Amino acid sequence: MSINYRRLFDKVEKPGRYIGKELNSVMKNTDDIDVRYVFAFPDLYEIGMSHLGMHILYGVLNNIDGVWCERVFSVATDMEERLRANNLPLFSLESRTPLHEFDFIGFTLQYELSYTNILNIMQLGKIPLRSSDRDENHPIVMMGGPCAYNPEPLADFADMILLGEGEEIMQEIMELYKKHKKANYSKKEFLLEAAKSIEGVYVPAFYTVSYNDDNTIKTVSPLHDDIPSKIKKRIIKDMDSAFYPENLLVPNIEIVHGRIMLEIFRGCTRGCRFCQAGMIYRPIREKSIEKLLELADKIFKATGYEEMSLSSLSSSDYSKLGELLDELNEKHSSNMTSISLPSLRLDNFSVEMAEKVQKVKKSGLTFAPEAGTQRLRDVINKGVTNEDLMETAHKAFSNGWNRIKLYYMIGLPTETYEDLDGIIKMGYDTLNVHKTINNGKIHPRTAITMSSACFVPKPFTPFQWMAQDDIETLRDKQRYLKDKFRTSKNISFNYHAPLTSSLEGVFARGDRRLGAVIEAAFNKGCKFDGWDEFFSYNKWTEAFDECNIDMNFYSTRKREYDEILPWDHIDCGVSKEFLIRENEKALKAETSHDCRNGCLACNINVDIARGLC
Repeated sequence: MSINYRRLFDKVEKPGRYIGKELNSVMKNTDDIDVRYVFAFPDLYEIGMSHLGMHILYGVLNNIDGVWCERVFSVATDMEERLRANNLPLFSLESRTPLHEFDFIGFTLQYELSYTNILNIMQLGKIPLRSSDRDENHPIVMMGGPCAYNPEPLADFADMILLGEGEEIMQEIMELYKKHKKANYSKKEFLLEAAKSIEGVYVPAFYTVSYNDDNTIKTVSPLHDDIPSKIKKRIIKDMDSAFYPENLLVPNIEIVHGRIMLEIFRGCTRGCRFCQAGMIYRPIREKSIEKLLELADKIFKATGYEEMSLSSLSSSDYSKLGELLDELNEKHSSNMTSISLPSLRLDNFSVEMAEKVQKVKKSGLTFAPEAGTQRLRDVINKGVTNEDLMETAHKAFSNGWNRIKLYYMIGLPTETYEDLDGIIKMGYDTLNVHKTINNGKIHPRTAITMSSACFVPKPFTPFQWMAQDDIETLRDKQRYLKDKFRTSKNISFNYHAPLTSSLEGVFARGDRRLGAVIEAAFNKGCKFDGWDEFFSYNKWTEAFDECNIDMNFYSTRKREYDEILPWDHIDCGVSKEFLIRENEKALKAETSHDCRNGCLACNINVDIARGLC
């Protein structure tokens, strides 16, 4: 189907979001293509193009013979209005093909509040929303990403959900689909074979859920004898041999993170009890320095970028970080203006390391104490102390840095107002360190930013059973902190809206019944729910009321250890027994050591064939 979309572009803001043809984008001859796949990122181009996973899977799929992967992003409201007014379907960037003409559309699930955007992309692309309403003529709707570890709120909309890392599983699925397409098998036959034969494939329609009278889950049962009752995630064992894109896409317009993204390792051994990523991305696997330097050389040449970010969950934990930074600075001093790390740890910060990272200019430093007292940091197993912060602040201020950002969470399990007072004290103590160094004076450019997010319990963490603070409690805590920093000219306090955090918590631990709520909210106009200017809490509460579902059942309710959780049929590699042990230690404010220093029996390294710590 050939449609002229060019007439839309001069009527919208930032047409560069939609025109495609970026440097290193892939064009193929459709005569040579067996499978057409469109990767869908449910947010604006500027955000999606900053996402490393999109670049990796785009390269993986386009490296497969007979497969062409294209891209689509959520369109801004002005473009949506133009599409709907002209009754035109949403299209891919590369070939401007309507979405409903593809074999697959694959959504990445990065954030719970993007779910209505997923429905909007499908509706704009003329694809029926529910899996049960799609037939052989519609694309297979695939989903994956961190939120897929509890896929149940989206179970009614997805045909297949992929668990774990995608580099290998994508190749296996494409090869199976080519075989089935050639043999003219049905969609159901393909999905059944994929669920049976490919580890990490979950087809929600092949599982049935029953409920107890108290609305908790009674059973999750497969409908076919030869599909697994528990779906295991996929793990890439060797990072050096895994695919990594050397020809990163270079965007048409400015994006959130317009730089080279060099992934240095996967996984994390710190064991923070609130952190889902630290659990689901286990085990830890590093790339070698030789491989990283080889990739950096090729990506610099292919993109023309001058900035680089070393990407991982805790980049300062890379075992040879100093050596890597020295090599990168030496080899690329003529074409690289800066290297950035996502965040630095308070307990291993060094001025030498920071100067290697911020070689050209001393921008701000960012740290995450997470909690204001040692007791609460022990509860969450953060592993840093007040002394770490004060020592780090002294080093930073003494060596020319004037801006420090400190990230905290409020609403953590067992939190009291003494813990909030600890946040306040840390802010003022940090400022006093600066004053001491400067003989009681404050440099006019000195700024300490105290930023707080609301704690959201997530699946596959030791806190997955915990109650989330209700909205009014979170608001009271935010007001308390804001008032205490109000008089300071050099300390600012930022916080995240508790309404969105509450809704995020509902879907993070929700079950299949929430699919009806998502669809009802979407039909009321909800989309871009993670954006303050678009979010409508009232529309969401109306949707919950119409579906006769209580939000608090999913957010502020404490679970018991013996309750069947919506994601219990998913295997992320970390055992429930380990999570229970860690939760019990949290309640006693007992810490666990970094598992680089000794195995804590989380279960991820029991089966060596699936990855070894």
